[in-house]
Amino acid sequence: MNKVAVLIPCYNESQTIAKVVTDYKAVLPDADIYVYDNNSTDDTAEIAIEAGAIVRHEYRQGKGNVIRTMFRDIDADCYLMIDGDDTYPAENASEMCQLILDGKADMVIGDRLSSTYFEENKRPFHNFGNDLVRKSINFLWHPKEEIKDVMTGYRAFSPMFVKTFPILSQGFEIETEMTIHALDKNLMIRSLPVQYRDRPEGSESKLNTYTDGLKVLLTIFNLYRDYKPMSFFGILAVLLCLFSLILFIPIFIEYLYSGLVPRFPTLIVSAFFMTISLLSVVCGLILDTNATNSRKNFEIQMNIIRMMLRHEQR
Repeated sequence: MNKVAVLIPCYNESQTIAKVVTDYKAVLPDADIYVYDNNSTDDTAEIAIEAGAIVRHEYRQGKGNVIRTMFRDIDADCYLMIDGDDTYPAENASEMCQLILDGKADMVIGDRLSSTYFEENKRPFHNFGNDLVRKSINFLWHPKEEIKDVMTGYRAFSPMFVKTFPILSQGFEIETEMTIHALDKNLMIRSLPVQYRDRPEGSESKLNTYTDGLKVLLTIFNLYRDYKPMSFFGILAVLLCLFSLILFIPIFIEYLYSGLVPRFPTLIVSAFFMTISLLSVVCGLILDTNATNSRKNFEIQMNIIRMMLRHEQR
């Protein structure tokens, strides 16, 4: 029988964790449900144990740190990641897992934004931030099918994804990193609309719209530079080249008419920016070769994992 692991990262979710564990045990009775407590100061861990979950602890604070440990320690045929705040419906879990088990996806995204307008999005700039992140990723990575919800914490993964995903994030930017990794490595992504509900009264979100939003945007910037260096440094080179030409053309025209270069410092600045532009092109070419080799190594790693999985199935 295929083994499903339900992964629930938790920090101070004592109000909701028992219901979450119970709901997912009901829809996935054969699954192992893991609750990773991230230094909670309430009774989250004890309540989860009483509800029937396998409770472990991650002492490095941050959701990214919790997911890193979960992915490293747990082996399964399908991984379902949810939050412990009882905002994601359990009724979609079976369908999401089945897409993974049938080999139709490497990552299934529980898309909240296509079907729900929820209270937390009424916080200032929250909708704006979600749209900015989504549009940035779709614009920069050009997925075959538009990614409609980047920040959702409701996802299912294949073992191929989990065991080849190099997690760098420590906090809430982990979902953005997951999405970009899947797009860059051409993994199969499916989106499934789900009905999101607000947190129960008294339960507070740990997400800070401004600081965590800034981290997410910085993650997109860094990963775009790392995964698409030719595009990143190419754009930089074009901007520097244009600025150099703006400084140089008036001097050149004046030289054609008078034979003199009266603004020599400006010419030096123009030459400096043109040099930096050319260096950016060179950096882009070198780093693009490294990125291409990284993708090749990833494909080799994927083939090895496939061979190992087939051998285990026999």
